[in-house]
Amino acid sequence: MRIDAFNKVSELYKANKIKTTSNVKGNCVTDKLEISQIAKDYQIAKKALKSVSDVREDLVKDIKQRMATGTYDVSANEVADRLVDKYFDELA
Repeated sequence: MRIDAFNKVSELYKANKIKTTSNVKGNCVTDKLEISQIAKDYQIAKKALKSVSDVREDLVKDIKQRMATGTYDVSANEVADRLVDKYFDELA
């Protein structure tokens, strides 16, 4: 390869020429974040659920009282039916 031929080709394409850029003023673009109303409602609901207890104390207290007095009676068949129903619901 001839070096002088390479120089002529590079001159044609001006590969060695340094290009300068100028700063554009007045076109200031900023990022913007918008949260939809559904997302805002979701955040409010999530905060409300955090303040609520997972345990329903009124029901627990009632069952504890009935167990202490001996009036709490659960059918074994009813418990078995609910366990089977829950098992098949989880499979679906």
